Amino acid sequence: MSYKIVFFDIDGTLVDEEKRILPDTKEALQDLKNKGILIAIATGRAPFHFEEIREELGIDSFISFNGSYVVYKGKIIYQHSISKNDLALLEQHANERNHPIVYLSDKDCFANVKDHHHIIESFHSLKLNSPNYRQSYWQEETIYQALLYCQDHEESYYIKSFIDLQFVRWHQYSMDVIPKGGSKAKGIEMMLNYLGISPSEAVAFGDGLNDREMLSFVGAGIAMGNAHEEVKPFAKFVTKHVNNGGISYALKQLCLI
Repeated sequence: MSYKIVFFDIDGTLVDEEKRILPDTKEALQDLKNKGILIAIATGRAPFHFEEIREELGIDSFISFNGSYVVYKGKIIYQHSISKNDLALLEQHANERNHPIVYLSDKDCFANVKDHHHIIESFHSLKLNSPNYRQSYWQEETIYQALLYCQDHEESYYIKSFIDLQFVRWHQYSMDVIPKGGSKAKGIEMMLNYLGISPSEAVAFGDGLNDREMLSFVGAGIAMGNAHEEVKPFAKFVTKHVNNGGISYALKQLCLI
């Protein structure tokens, strides 16, 4: 198979636990570019939370917010926000249960509570500054994703209560909240349609629960060796750990570098 584009998750894929891009990963991506293969990022992060990574790697195309905001070479080609009605209901139900929320637009993010330790801990796990407080932010801006803070045993309530929203756990304290039907696979589909490329001609690398759909959607879904065990069955191939050259190893197995 002649692959034309490769999509990379960030955390646990492009970067290690310390949020470093390892030298062999940089070299592998440069080799792809030298061969004329397109490269894009596919992440649950907001665009402003991986600007430095894009600059370091020279990547200007990405799927962000788990598929809800897609950019190709600096041009927005797809966006799907959460409705104000759904946001109002989410705010109400979460407040009743003392579950804090972070709301994210394409430009910034704010929490609806001040200095909550679960929010601080989750953002620090990504080596990011925790968001400031602005309770009304969801009313003022277009919101593409929310971060809902609750425990594992509490998430089923929201999944059952919100038929137009989708919940994906990314941290022990938090779930991503996106519009129903959203996923990295959806964002990849939008970019591939824009480029006239078939899913069978695409490769994707990932390690998290939000990577399952995209790994099964593309022609070659690659799970990192450090991937969540529930993710690996969705992949065509399980490569080595991110710390052990997983990206370069898989690209060589696919004869892409």
